[in-house]
Amino acid sequence: MGRSLLAATVTSVLPESFAADSKNGEKSIRLGGPSFAKTDDPEELALAHRKLGYSAAYCPNISLKDSDRIRTVAEAFAKHDVVIAEVGRWVNLLDPDGDKRKKNLETVTDGLALAEAVGARCCVDIAGSFNDKIWYGPHPENLSKDFFDAIVENARKMIDAVKPKRTTFSYEMMGWSIPDSPESYLKLIQAIDRKQFSVHLDPCNIVNSPEKFYRNTDLLNDCFDKLGKWIASCHAKDLKWEVEMNLHFREVIPGQGAVDYKTYLRRLAKLPQQAPLMLEHLSRPEEYEQGRDYILRTGREAGVAFAG
Repeated sequence: MGRSLLAATVTSVLPESFAADSKNGEKSIRLGGPSFAKTDDPEELALAHRKLGYSAAYCPNISLKDSDRIRTVAEAFAKHDVVIAEVGRWVNLLDPDGDKRKKNLETVTDGLALAEAVGARCCVDIAGSFNDKIWYGPHPENLSKDFFDAIVENARKMIDAVKPKRTTFSYEMMGWSIPDSPESYLKLIQAIDRKQFSVHLDPCNIVNSPEKFYRNTDLLNDCFDKLGKWIASCHAKDLKWEVEMNLHFREVIPGQGAVDYKTYLRRLAKLPQQAPLMLEHLSRPEEYEQGRDYILRTGREAGVAFAG
């Protein structure tokens, strides 16, 4: 199915709270990452993010049963204008073990309910894997019709169980399982057919060939062209090609790799909704600060404003 016909069959109805902030008519990006704060106090956690220059955060550790903590976290973060970008639930929704698969589905469903309760932009997990040794690992059937049908069913089950009104559910992109491209993500949106299903954008995760590595500007533009109106949250990292006798891309601090961040930031800033950009997969606070500073500097050079 062609892009224009497929896109015409699905609609975007992200919550109104996702609307982009504007200052003097200029939209801004919310940048976030882990705070490394050694506290559970919601007020202190929110302030720790602001101190780092962040206006977005990963959801703190909260039990779905702890309604008081959910309320105090939501209030403190809203008070200090820190958006909770995502509730991550990193488990295998297609675990070959049936009991584990059922438990994992319950874990992510609870994560979606938590995202709804705390007001996060999305709950996110990878779609899963049929690999029985590494929960996120490759498997020949991870690109099959059976895989596609199974992850459609899982997304529908979770969304229909929670019935969220102010959050969404997303699958993270992967290089060796669906969704592995803008096209496959668009097909998922159509098949799942739920307005509460959104896109989680992680372009580095789908750079799985020299062509995509060298032409990542084209890949970024393709992602925003095809998926832009559904994007709820994004990840920020970079990729470096470690040259050896086979293909090996390594995640590095933003600014130390090949990702075209000027294009990434410009396209993100132009979205009608405000999708937070979250730094991830770095080892130490100093690396996050280095990545943050590079993104802020590059954004300024690209004419992009940041919230906060």
